[in-house]
Amino acid sequence: MLERVRRWRRSIAGRLALMFAAVAVAVFAVTGMALHHVLARALDRYQAEQLQGHIEDIRYMLVRGRSPQLLQHAKEKMDELGSADGHTRYWLWSDDTAWRHGDGAQAMTEAAIARAGRPVIVPLQEPGQRMAVLGVRVPANDIRPAVVLVAGMDMAGIAHTLKTFETALMVFAVLGAALVAGLGYWVAVAGLRPVQRLSREAQRIGPDSRGERLRLPALPLELLDMGASFNAALDRLNAAYQQLETFNADVAHELRTPVANLIGQTQVALSRERSASALREVLQSNLEELERLRGIVADMLFLARAEQGERARGRVQVSLAHEVRKIIDFFDMVLDESGMAVQVSGDAQVWGETSLLRRAVTNLLQNAIQHASGSPDIAVQIAQPGPGWAELAVTNASPPLTGEQLAHVFDRFYRADHARANSMESHGLGLAIVQAIARMHGGAAFARQGQGRISFGLRLPVDQKA
Repeated sequence: MLERVRRWRRSIAGRLALMFAAVAVAVFAVTGMALHHVLARALDRYQAEQLQGHIEDIRYMLVRGRSPQLLQHAKEKMDELGSADGHTRYWLWSDDTAWRHGDGAQAMTEAAIARAGRPVIVPLQEPGQRMAVLGVRVPANDIRPAVVLVAGMDMAGIAHTLKTFETALMVFAVLGAALVAGLGYWVAVAGLRPVQRLSREAQRIGPDSRGERLRLPALPLELLDMGASFNAALDRLNAAYQQLETFNADVAHELRTPVANLIGQTQVALSRERSASALREVLQSNLEELERLRGIVADMLFLARAEQGERARGRVQVSLAHEVRKIIDFFDMVLDESGMAVQVSGDAQVWGETSLLRRAVTNLLQNAIQHASGSPDIAVQIAQPGPGWAELAVTNASPPLTGEQLAHVFDRFYRADHARANSMESHGLGLAIVQAIARMHGGAAFARQGQGRISFGLRLPVDQKA
């Protein structure tokens, strides 16, 4: 039972029902207080009118009466009216002691005259009993002296009416709140049915049905944004899943070739007796393949750390032109053998991790040297195209790439085989690492082409806080 209560409290329908009940109680309370105030004012007016009517009956007799027995007639009239309903009493007060009537007439007269024309509540000797009294002065005439006439009504009836109203109001408020909570729960459950249908549709989407999406036209307006966001998330997950499948296939393909070479060469070496020099050649060839495998594994581990959000650490201010020239010196022998030359123009100071920046520049230059065709000139251009950013672009002559090829050049293991020469001399992770290093510095990699030349580079922030 306790678990069911907890589940009900955690449900949206249950919470809405509680909120409906709270709102109903608040509305009933405010409405009840307003009605109570209106009823109390109406009863006060009724009481004042009744008292005014009672006073007018006796006052008319005192003003118009000319009988020598006027005082006796007035007392008899007051006693008669007072005993008729048992809730009305009269007092008469005057400086002439003969014209005084009723117990406690002086106290009642003082209380009534203090608020002339308006009833005043006076407590009686009996505990919990009160009386509303109203007084009026009656000027003297030739028959009698000046007197003060006071009429009073017992408050018990009005108090009982207000108490009955308050009790009924509390009962109706509780019942109304319970009814609103029940109806609110039913309305909430009915209103949340589209969410339940949405949940059932989402549960049907699995690994075997990745192409299915939520049917947006069937959703209510309030759920369209959530449905669209969910479909967009599924699209991103599907794209990541496809990328992972492609990546797994590429990794298997890249590792299969060197492993097959190692196995084949080793089997050939073991097929018959070999001289020491022949075995040394086999070991040397196997070492090259192992180095290739180690490079692939190291690069993949680096990309995995970068994709997990690792940032460049130990940043210092670096001159891009200075670092590029150091890398060019390292490639001197390769450049001489290939008959190529590298021209560096411009400079910019950036905040970066020196080892990572050198690795990115090395990959860019290696890519340019490996795939350059036509002109032997390679240009390294460093500039600041906008405030806060610096660009390093490595440009070489190249046959044009298609738009699709250009969009995938930074993908892992991607090779534009039909457009680039010597594509099999690398394992296709160089530009992917350039992009990862750029992101680790808060920048981005770019590729653009035109006029028979293609440029690969990275954009880096010059601010230390980037």
